[in-house]
Amino acid sequence: MDRFFRLKENGTTVRTEIMAGLTTFMTMAYILAVNPNILSNFGSGATGMDWTAVFLATAIAAGVMTIAMGLFVNFPVALAPGMGLNAYFATVILSSQGHFTFQMGLAAVFISGLIFIVLTVTKVRQLLLVAVPDSLKHAITVGIGLFITIIGLKNSGLLTVAVEAGKDIPAHKFTDVLSFETVFHMGSMKDPGVILCILGLIIISVLMVLQVRGAILFGILLTTVIGYFMGQVDLGTLTNAKTTWVPDMGKLAFAQFDFNGLLNVGIISVIATFTFVELFDTFGTLVGTANRAGIMKNKAEGNKKVGKAMMVDAIAVSGGALVGTSTVTAYVESAAGVAQGGRTGLTAVTTGVCFLLALFLAPIAALIPGSATAAALIIVGVLMMQSIKEIDFQDFVVAIPAFFTIVFMPFTYNIANGISFGIVTYVILASVATMSGRGQHKVHWLMWVLTVLIVLRYVFIGSEG
Repeated sequence: MDRFFRLKENGTTVRTEIMAGLTTFMTMAYILAVNPNILSNFGSGATGMDWTAVFLATAIAAGVMTIAMGLFVNFPVALAPGMGLNAYFATVILSSQGHFTFQMGLAAVFISGLIFIVLTVTKVRQLLLVAVPDSLKHAITVGIGLFITIIGLKNSGLLTVAVEAGKDIPAHKFTDVLSFETVFHMGSMKDPGVILCILGLIIISVLMVLQVRGAILFGILLTTVIGYFMGQVDLGTLTNAKTTWVPDMGKLAFAQFDFNGLLNVGIISVIATFTFVELFDTFGTLVGTANRAGIMKNKAEGNKKVGKAMMVDAIAVSGGALVGTSTVTAYVESAAGVAQGGRTGLTAVTTGVCFLLALFLAPIAALIPGSATAAALIIVGVLMMQSIKEIDFQDFVVAIPAFFTIVFMPFTYNIANGISFGIVTYVILASVATMSGRGQHKVHWLMWVLTVLIVLRYVFIGSEG
């Protein structure tokens, strides 16, 4: 084990690595409850996806791909269905009014994963590490954090939308925002779900201030206990047939792809949209993870590690779709394990084994109310916001593209929009500044290529999705 994971070379031990892996699992285990809720539209089945099927897919994909990251890359980073991307996946289905099914969505994700593999083998994805300036990398991390926060706010009912008639409607029940004059309001304090979410925010925040490892997971569990006394928890999940203690693999949505349906709705536009969003989102998350873990301090070594990790990440995209979940990607919470002393792939292997063992905990995960997981999403946004201190807002060539990247993600409810505006404005402003002699900001040739592709994407495909 020492030779395989190069433990002594990295100044670590088996015990340290295992403890780090357990810590990483504790900080990101919330995805086991959050992902099924989001992809099944908070258990209502509105997307057509079964809660149990998504739970199984989440645990299997996270477990297998995280173990692969540890064994093949020797990298202490865990993978699971990505926050933001799962919401994007569900939003596309819900906003299509039945024209776009989850089977089509999984097919599109699977194909985009194959595209990622090609882009990784040809080292095009690795070029993004060099081409995209650090300021935009950090802005992407911050923007994703705000995007996740918006999801948590609206799904808890803390965020409402006031329409022209003066009636407040919870944002997660309001599907046609653009057709009204809209103003965001705070949710009703008479709503027990809103109150429970606020309590969850306080609990998780206190645990984090006290530096309790696994604060998010423990916060979710404590909030669930409180939710039981508030009538927000259904104990029936412990005994009903929907969620069993022994994994029912028959419910797994394995290889449920609808390629014919994709042809009917326009396969090029659908796959292009998913690939566009996932390419930049997985890039942003992976870089954000590496930054949080301190791996990018040595850029040469960091880029090499991240380059290898991108291959596992690319395979994980198609692998996750194969078992029935949205894009699987690296998790920024992996930094918690690194902080605990994790330095090698043994940390990731430990985390992956924990996810596989979690297959037997579906009834407990089903108990957790949406308000508890919504509180966790908001706090995850706090963690992602920490990268904003790395952006030089005194330099407008850097500040304006970073600002556009950050605000367009949550305000347009689309991760790709933010990254698109950031890249295009950076190329324009950096070029103008250099030509006018007001500063030297190098623009990599790939940034010009991306700018052209972005413009073509919005001209011929539009901003849908």
